[in-house]
Amino acid sequence: MARLPFDPDRVAGGEAAKSGGGSRARKATGKKRYAHAAEAKQLTVTQAASLIKSTLETHITSPIRVVGEVSNLNCRNHWYFSLKDDKSVLSCVAWASAVKKFGFTPNDGDEVVATGEISHYGPQGKTQLYVRKLEPIGAGALELRFRAMCEKLRAQGYFDPAHKIEPPVFPRRIAVITAAGGAAVHDVIDTAKHRCRAVALLVVNVKVQGDGAAEQVARAIRWVDEHHERLGVDAILVTRGGGSMEDLWAFNEQVVADATYACRTPIVAAIGHESDTTVIELVADVRAATPTQAAMRLVPDARQMHQQVDHYEGRLNLLTRQLVDRGRRHVAMLTRSPVFTRPASLIGPQRQRVVELSRHLRHASTSRVTNARLHVERLAGRLGSGRDETVLTARRQRLTVLVDRLARACRHVVNRRKDLDQYAGRLERAVLGYVRHTGRHLEQLDRRLAAVDPYRVLARGYTLTRAADGRLLQSATETRPGQVVVTQFHDGDVRSTVEEDREHSAAAGSAQTGRGHSPTHRARQPTTAKERARSADQMDLFG
Repeated sequence: MARLPFDPDRVAGGEAAKSGGGSRARKATGKKRYAHAAEAKQLTVTQAASLIKSTLETHITSPIRVVGEVSNLNCRNHWYFSLKDDKSVLSCVAWASAVKKFGFTPNDGDEVVATGEISHYGPQGKTQLYVRKLEPIGAGALELRFRAMCEKLRAQGYFDPAHKIEPPVFPRRIAVITAAGGAAVHDVIDTAKHRCRAVALLVVNVKVQGDGAAEQVARAIRWVDEHHERLGVDAILVTRGGGSMEDLWAFNEQVVADATYACRTPIVAAIGHESDTTVIELVADVRAATPTQAAMRLVPDARQMHQQVDHYEGRLNLLTRQLVDRGRRHVAMLTRSPVFTRPASLIGPQRQRVVELSRHLRHASTSRVTNARLHVERLAGRLGSGRDETVLTARRQRLTVLVDRLARACRHVVNRRKDLDQYAGRLERAVLGYVRHTGRHLEQLDRRLAAVDPYRVLARGYTLTRAADGRLLQSATETRPGQVVVTQFHDGDVRSTVEEDREHSAAAGSAQTGRGHSPTHRARQPTTAKERARSADQMDLFG
């Protein structure tokens, strides 16, 4: 339950009971003041705070301007500080959205003018001024704001020369953003007409001082930059005549600096007199001291251009004459050359050389064909001699070595290069084609070798008879009784002993085989390449 209002009469032994006449007067006044306390409505703290807030906001006309010294400034994000004079202190709050528009940061002890509304903050029980605008007062106040703005923009890179654009040498049209009735625009127009009438001017009328001037200038810069292609504008000139620092302040605002920095069209600024310096001049691509100087910077001089064209014309004529003279001398030198004066003397030796080369070519071709034919015949002889299997074996071994080397080379290349996927198919087809071609060649060699295989001759019913030492017996007269001979069939060998004498064998015309006291039958195939080659040599008589 809420407490009742304080009543001094209820306090026993209070100061009112001990005091004299003055105390009695205060007691009477207190009784009169709190006479209606019993009938007053009881309020909670929140309700009382709301009542204070509504009373302040209703009875104090907003906004109000308060002059005082800054004290206890805390400016991390929102600003919390106090304004004081020699008798009182007022708590102040400035939200971050309002701080961005101040343009400077005060120090403790600086005298300022704070504009805002008085209100009561119930959660902390504070009555404070909510500042919407803060301005320094005293000597150099605008200078301080100007320096603070310059430091801020310099830190953001607005003055960086790398961001500036060089104006065109010969612009088609120039947009002049200024007051249409000012003297600056007339200076620009007169200068442009005097220098070159071919350059057109587009005058964009804006306010150049006072409330809303900065927004109009910034809006005009953005509009011209956005539509510069449709308007045919190649450069922008922002200018105005001289004035006090207050008159020129519109060109020191943040909104104008932002529009100038974001402009993609080359922009020239000429604000005030030569001694005046504004933020837009520092941000612009080119700064001019006066409107006339700005027009001279953008508009080319027609007389100088005519002189330059005349100079280039003279140089072009001189260079053309020199080029023609050099060409004439070169043609004259060529006409004196033997190629044109005596062409037959150059063609005759070359014709003779062609005849000699043709004769040499025919001789070389004939020799090459003859040598190739002899080489083919030698190869055919070697093929018919029965050594094809040795050659085939060597070639197979060579092919195995080459295939192994090729595989290693392929693996090496694949490991070295990651982008060979597109060549993998081609390489595989080439290898398969080479293997198929070599395989067909080997099959041809195998068929030719089989055609002269001595074992096929033995398969037709022929035999070979050799002595025990392997010597081939070509006649029965080479045998003797008791001699062991080996008869070779196509499917094996038979060992036999000779029983009849040589005369009887000669009379009979053939040797008797297969009869012996202990004939030995052993089927054996040649196992080595040497034995097969020897068998091939022994079978030459069947070829």
